[in-house]
Amino acid sequence: MKNNVNFRYIIFLSVAAALGGFLFGYDAAVISGTITQVTEQFHLNEVQVGWFVGCALIGSIIGVLFAGKLSDCLGRKFTMLIAAIFFSASGIGCTFVDSFEQLVFTRILGGIGIGIVSIVSPLYISEISIAKYRGRLVSLYQLAVTIGFLGAYLTNFQLLHLSQSNIALNMEWLQTIFVSEVWRGMLGFSAIPSLCFLIILFAIPESPRWLILKENKIPALEILQHIYLSRQKGFEELQKTEQVIQSETKSNWKLLLQPNILKAVSIGAAIAILGQFMGVNAVLYYGPSIFENAGLSNGDALFSQVLVGIVNVLTTIIAIFIIDKIGRKKLVYYGVSGMVLSLLLISVYFQYAGSWKLPNSFLLFFFLFYVFCCAISISAVIFVLLSEMYPTRIRGIAMSIAGFALWVGTYLIGQLTPWMLLHLTPAGTFLCFALMCIPYILIVWRLIPETTGKSLEEIERYWMKSGK
Repeated sequence: MKNNVNFRYIIFLSVAAALGGFLFGYDAAVISGTITQVTEQFHLNEVQVGWFVGCALIGSIIGVLFAGKLSDCLGRKFTMLIAAIFFSASGIGCTFVDSFEQLVFTRILGGIGIGIVSIVSPLYISEISIAKYRGRLVSLYQLAVTIGFLGAYLTNFQLLHLSQSNIALNMEWLQTIFVSEVWRGMLGFSAIPSLCFLIILFAIPESPRWLILKENKIPALEILQHIYLSRQKGFEELQKTEQVIQSETKSNWKLLLQPNILKAVSIGAAIAILGQFMGVNAVLYYGPSIFENAGLSNGDALFSQVLVGIVNVLTTIIAIFIIDKIGRKKLVYYGVSGMVLSLLLISVYFQYAGSWKLPNSFLLFFFLFYVFCCAISISAVIFVLLSEMYPTRIRGIAMSIAGFALWVGTYLIGQLTPWMLLHLTPAGTFLCFALMCIPYILIVWRLIPETTGKSLEEIERYWMKSGK
C-alpha cells in the first residue's frame, strides 16, 4: 500500500495537524505545576483553585461548541488557524497578567483553542488518511497530546529548579517571569509552539473530503492525486466520497435526528464523557498535589509527574504501532481492565499505607501502571473512533457533540477533584474512578463496531444500515 500512496506527504500533513495536539497537551498539563504557586500568590480558597484549573475547560467547551460548525463552514485548515491564534494570545497573556481575573480570562482563551483542535485536528488527519493506516495516523494526534503533557511537566520541573537556584537575571521582568513568579514562565512558554503551529498551517492544504462536500472538485482532485500518486486513483477516491455524500440527506440536523445516526452520536458522546470519569485527568491535572499529599516534596512531586509524562509518551508510541493490528476494541478491553486494577490498588494505598507501611514507590508504580493502561487504550482509541464514526456531511457537528460531552466531563472532574480528595478522601476518590470503568467497557463491547481496517465510507454505510 505504501508504494501506491505518497506516505511521506500524508505523514507531513498528519504531523502538522497533530501539532495542535501538542498545544492541547501542554496547555492542559502545565496547570499541574502552577497550582501551589498561584494559590499562594492570589490567596485562593478551595473553590477558586478548582476554578483556576477548570476555567480553561470552560473555554474548551466553548471551543467544541463552535469547532464543528466552523470546520464545516470555513474548512478544517482555517479553523485550526483560528485555534492557533487563541493559543498564542493565551500564552502571551498569561505571562503578563496583573490579577487572578485576567489570568482566568487568558486561560479561557487557551481553552477555546484546546476545544477547537480536539475536534478539528483528528478530523483533518482522518480525512487525509488511507484506511489501512488511519488508526495509527490519527493516533499521532494523541501522541502529540502526550508529548505536550511531557513537555509541560519537563518545563515545570526545569523552571522550578531554575527559580530555586537563586539566579539573578538582568531585567526585572525576566526575574519576575522565571524566578519570583515562575508560574508565569510555565504558562507563557506555550506561546512559542503556538506561533510555530500558526506558521506551519499555511503549508498544508484543505481536507479533500471537505472540498468535495463544498463541490470544489478540482483542488480536491489535485490533493488526492498527490496523496495516491495517480490521477486515476485520486479520481476513484473522489467518486467514492461523492457517492456517499449524495446518498445523504441535505439537511445536517435532519440527518442527526435519524435513529441510526442519533445512535452513533449518542454512543460517541457517552464514551467521551465516561472516559473523563475514569480518573485520567485527575491524575494529569492534580498529580503533583496528590503526590505531595502522599508525603513527597514539591520537587519530588514534579519529578514523579515527569515520569508519568514519559510513560504516557512511550506507551502512546506503542499504541500507534499496534492499534491497526490488534484493533480498537481489544485495546479497550485490555487497557481498561488494567486501569480498574491499578485504581483499586491506589485506593488501597491511600487507605492502608500507614498501617501496612506501604512505601511511596508502591503509589508511584501503580500510578505509572494506570497511565500505561490508559494511554494504550482509551486515550489512543477515543479520538480515532470519534474521527471515523460519522458521515462526512455531519462529521464536524457530530464530533462537536461528542467533544462537548468530553469537555463537560473534563471540566466536572477538574472542578470536583479537589472537593472529592477532601471529602471522599483519596481512597474513596480512586475507588469511584475504578467503578466508572465498568459502564465504559460495556458500551464498547455491546454497542460499538470494530472499525479497524475499514474505510470511512464503509463505516458510514454500517451506521446508515444499523437503524434499518
